[in-house]
Amino acid sequence: MATGRADSVRALYQSFNERDLDVALAAMAPDVDWPNGWEGGRLFGRDEVREYWERQWSEIRPMTIVRHILDRPDGTVEAHVRLVVRDPAGSVLERSEVTHVHEFVGPLVQRMTIEQ
Repeated sequence: MATGRADSVRALYQSFNERDLDVALAAMAPDVDWPNGWEGGRLFGRDEVREYWERQWSEIRPMTIVRHILDRPDGTVEAHVRLVVRDPAGSVLERSEVTHVHEFVGPLVQRMTIEQ
């Protein structure tokens, strides 16, 4: 049975795929620590994540397909996702399987890391 946090993570991916920035960012802590999986490094705060996704979506079309979500004993949520990245014309640039680990502060995502 999924917890509220697991449901929140699933909804975050759905919002990302729908390009609904306001809903996706509302699921994050104001000082969220987020990976820049496209260019490298880390982003800090909702504004940086917003700018990153807007910049990314102007050049590529990433889609995350949730394979499964698991609550870890330490309170984090592990999401196994298939990432499909397309160019603006729709051609596939990349397909990969990754694990994202979400840490929380209350009901909000505080930090996300990518595990290979």
